[in-house]
Amino acid sequence: MSEVIDRLAAALNARDLEAAAVLFHEDYRSQQPAHPGRAFTGRAQMHANWAAMFAGIPDFTSEVIRSVDDGDTTWIEWDWSGNRSDGEPFHMRGVALFQVADGLITAGRLYLEDVEQEWVDIEQAVESLSGRRPQSNPSQGKENDQGK
Repeated sequence: MSEVIDRLAAALNARDLEAAAVLFHEDYRSQQPAHPGRAFTGRAQMHANWAAMFAGIPDFTSEVIRSVDDGDTTWIEWDWSGNRSDGEPFHMRGVALFQVADGLITAGRLYLEDVEQEWVDIEQAVESLSGRRPQSNPSQGKENDQGK
């Protein structure tokens, strides 16, 4: 993992906003392709966002599941968790791609989503996406039974 991302993970876990903010370029560009309205530019907005996150999730923790460096881009699989100050659980997982130049994060594309609190099986998920429920695979149960 690149040094700057290692330092970011440590700052997030320490809930040290200033240590995290100095890792971002003043003109940092953030995108969330699945949520285009959430795009923003600037370290100041990153600072404001994370100030709210740390205030709203006082026990915020992040875990880097895996990271890969590819040139000036680091891919990170994150697991973020904690409890919101209103008592609700907080849990997100996903991937972020950060561009790093001269020791600063200059751009990010985030693909993080809330972890579902209610169980949704694959048939329900496919039906929700497509409007059609898939037929069950009769051999699936047999394979699972054989593994017992």
